[in-house]
Amino acid sequence: MKQMFVRVFYLATVALLFIVPSSVQAASLYIDPPFSTLFSGDSVTLAVRLDTDEAAGECINAVDAKITYPANVEPVDISIGKSIFNIWVEQPKINKQERTITFAGGIPNGYCGRVSGDPRLTNTLVEVVFRSPGFTIGGGSSDSSEAVVTLSDESTAYLNDGRGTKVSLALYPAKISLEKGAGSALVNQWQEEVDADVVPPEDFSILLQKGEGNFSNKYYIIFNTTDKQTGVDQYQVMEEPLTQFGTFQWGRADAPWVEARSPYVLKDQSLNSIVRVKAIDKAGNEYVATLIPDGSMRTLSSSQILTVALTVVSLVVLLAVGFISWRVIRNRRKERINTDDDYENDETATSDDNEIHND
Repeated sequence: MKQMFVRVFYLATVALLFIVPSSVQAASLYIDPPFSTLFSGDSVTLAVRLDTDEAAGECINAVDAKITYPANVEPVDISIGKSIFNIWVEQPKINKQERTITFAGGIPNGYCGRVSGDPRLTNTLVEVVFRSPGFTIGGGSSDSSEAVVTLSDESTAYLNDGRGTKVSLALYPAKISLEKGAGSALVNQWQEEVDADVVPPEDFSILLQKGEGNFSNKYYIIFNTTDKQTGVDQYQVMEEPLTQFGTFQWGRADAPWVEARSPYVLKDQSLNSIVRVKAIDKAGNEYVATLIPDGSMRTLSSSQILTVALTVVSLVVLLAVGFISWRVIRNRRKERINTDDDYENDETATSDDNEIHND
């Protein structure tokens, strides 16, 4: 219940809140292509697209959508690389138990339709790759099955009218004909796109933040980028220890990459590390952004304090050992000198006794 409240709250924020019950039967969500055929093992990429009434100047800035699919097809990947959305309340998520795909996102100033003169379809929200998992060939039957991928009535959209007016959407499904048996060649359009993608994600920067009440007043970073080919697959973060005083290196020298999401709470709260964020697209192309915290913000970490303390203790121990060794050597020299003096005195006394005896 709490998660649903947070979801609705943020989505309404994207839509500029104050939802007013009204009905506009012009906008539509549809799945493209509407018809396709898959042989056993084939895959197809279905795009969820948004249409608006351009003549009426209709602009939509937020969509909360739910897709349902049957058990005879399997969603294997999702891409937002070509999405018009740049704000995501909920990243596209597959729920295989309930056989649903949900997402919620928006675009500042709204989407008002295809830009005049642009021949491309620029209304993609998400792309979902569906695969026919395969069927057992039996009885020589040539009948084909059908899978219908639909947009749930729970899907909603909001106008960019300053009030977040809820739009009554027209929803259009897609039908997939499933042939029993394999085709002449395996069809996987998505894999072809991935193989052809040699462009890394867009350049981006890392923002360092620390706010009262946020993450227990700890330092955290914010980052985000896009990939217009196959989409960003994941982010990884590395906190690489800085070299201090030209010789000491605090922390681990083999700092690992850790899969992460934005915002990300830094493990090194002393800011004595170079922070790197790697964006990896679905083809494996990478872009790495780097943040070097300002020197005035750095403090001594517990490991640094321990290292300094151990260094000081080691120096004290060395000095103590040196002092004790010096005292031991000095005392031995004194003992040797005293022994030599006693020997000389004994020799003198013996000589005197001999002289007296001779007399």
